Amino acid sequence: MNYRHAYHAGNFADVLKHVALVAALEHLGRKSTPYCFLDTHAGRGDYPLGAAETQRAGEFRDGISKLLEAKDPPPAAARYLELIRSLGVEDGHLLRYPGSPRIALALMRGTDRAALVELEPREADALRQLVRADGRAAVHERDGYEALGALLPPREKRGLVLIDPPYEDPNEYENLERALIAALARWPLGTYMVWYPIKHGDASGRLLARMAATHIRRQLAVELTVERDDLPGGLNGTGLLIINPPFQLDQQLAATLPWLQRLLAREGRGRWRVSWQVRE
Repeated sequence: MNYRHAYHAGNFADVLKHVALVAALEHLGRKSTPYCFLDTHAGRGDYPLGAAETQRAGEFRDGISKLLEAKDPPPAAARYLELIRSLGVEDGHLLRYPGSPRIALALMRGTDRAALVELEPREADALRQLVRADGRAAVHERDGYEALGALLPPREKRGLVLIDPPYEDPNEYENLERALIAALARWPLGTYMVWYPIKHGDASGRLLARMAATHIRRQLAVELTVERDDLPGGLNGTGLLIINPPFQLDQQLAATLPWLQRLLAREGRGRWRVSWQVRE
């Protein structure tokens, strides 16, 4: 696998994904009973922004860097930015961008548990080093879709599954759809957050249509684009399919995405939406 998230750390797609992740995990933390966080494509968990691979693309400059000095963030964005500052800012400079495992562990309580799955050996080794002293976290070096079958349902009976594949495999959407439907059959009450890219063509739209056709209940689509959807050649936008979202997450994100689009989209470009594919 050639994909390395370090090239993209802190970009606008990370921003949307992590704003939603923080809001969802904070909701889970309001109940006293423990929850499980399962990250199927966890990466290394932490990304120094001075590293050569991160500097080469510099995508964080059009992502998180634009938000840190922005005024009047909505509550969901403000909480996310508070975490980013605490985990990545030193002496007023953003030096690191935390991946989903580090963000989740910063929010989790002592009784909660993280299952962090990463297939690529070097990324998995780096992740082990990151969480080695944290008894709440276990790193599983295996295929993320296989892990859904092996690790669900969790013993806690509550929690969130983050599925964030690289979309390098030509069959990624089909593999994702099969794995997601099978996971929901095993654990229908869990919250599932699936990241997808919005590029030229309509692969993501077809995924959403196929998932809506399953009539699985409580499917929420969240999208933010920074360019025209049909612009060839790159990442025009980012989306999340959230199944069983926490109460009022749709309202929190609908209040946040206009602010994000204003700061992150190219002038006169982009759009946002928060819409139910299938309700109750």
